[in-house]
Amino acid sequence: MSLGALSIQNLRCLRQVDLELHPGRNLIIGANGSGKTSLLEAVFLLGRGRSFRTRNSERLISHGESRLVVFGRTLPPDASGIPTALGIQVTRGEPTIAKVQGAFTQTLADLSAALPVQVIDPGVHKLVEDSAYRRRRWMDWATFHVEHGFVEVWANYTRALKQRNAVLKQIQTDRGATGQLDAWDSELAQLGEKLAQSRRRVLEDLRPHWQATVLALADLNLELVYFQGWGRGTPLLESLQAFRERDVQRGSTHAGPHRADVILKLDGKLARDTLSRGQQKLAAVSMILAQLRLLTTLLPEPPTLLLDDPAAELDPERLTRFIDQVAPLRSQLVLTSLTAGGQPFGQPDRVFHVEQGRVSEG
Repeated sequence: MSLGALSIQNLRCLRQVDLELHPGRNLIIGANGSGKTSLLEAVFLLGRGRSFRTRNSERLISHGESRLVVFGRTLPPDASGIPTALGIQVTRGEPTIAKVQGAFTQTLADLSAALPVQVIDPGVHKLVEDSAYRRRRWMDWATFHVEHGFVEVWANYTRALKQRNAVLKQIQTDRGATGQLDAWDSELAQLGEKLAQSRRRVLEDLRPHWQATVLALADLNLELVYFQGWGRGTPLLESLQAFRERDVQRGSTHAGPHRADVILKLDGKLARDTLSRGQQKLAAVSMILAQLRLLTTLLPEPPTLLLDDPAAELDPERLTRFIDQVAPLRSQLVLTSLTAGGQPFGQPDRVFHVEQGRVSEG
């Protein structure tokens, strides 16, 4: 569903903001530092339970304040639909809490189910350049929306992993605890195999969208290679047992889907070692757009797409190609720009002006 009403309290420079987004194209105009990107962060926080600029949500809280709150209400696809109310609160020194339809959520993933949202910002190249952590998040967000039960399996796997790591540390001082590993190895292997299978299925479904998008946008014949987190063709249980002594020495589990990655290769070489920064950005943008193309075919409504100054680092030809890839998605767009002139996606349906943290429409 698209996002309609949005209310923000104490998020960076946005002390109190209330606005109504359009299900089509929403343009946010303002000078650098005015709060444009913070508005995108608020939408992303509401749909993901975190920022796309920092892992520490407390850094989003306005200076001198103890908490931030973001509320929203989705727009149903037709008149017969029911809007979904959702909200999130981040308080210094306390766990983040969220609500969907007035009820506290068990996990922040419930927000993502209510408001699927993705972002393309100037730091998007980090999806290619940085560690596997970002690419696992990219992969798991799509898997969550496609594979029913994925979140439950992932939560159970994470719990079992923590228990196994605790036993590994215990063994370092008490070898008598070694026998406890057998039970955790069995559970971890069973759950880990399920996670890997879900991810593999989604990546296979995504592959044709990826190939078409990266070729059209970047003229690159890049390959997506899935690394499941342990040796291909080897059962996870066997890998856990093979690395057991090494795991004991390190106090952590070496093999498993928590170490998975999606590796980009060009002519058999790692893309991050061969592509320029501009090419990395185009490849990362292609990853996100391919993901949205897949979900558009599977979800009742396409996810909301946030674009932070999309024309800033693209030459006219690449910008045209980018627009050609985004337009068919039919996504709600929330995009930022320094000025209202020369908008790449045409006349916006709604325009908001941001100045020193204050937002006005028109």
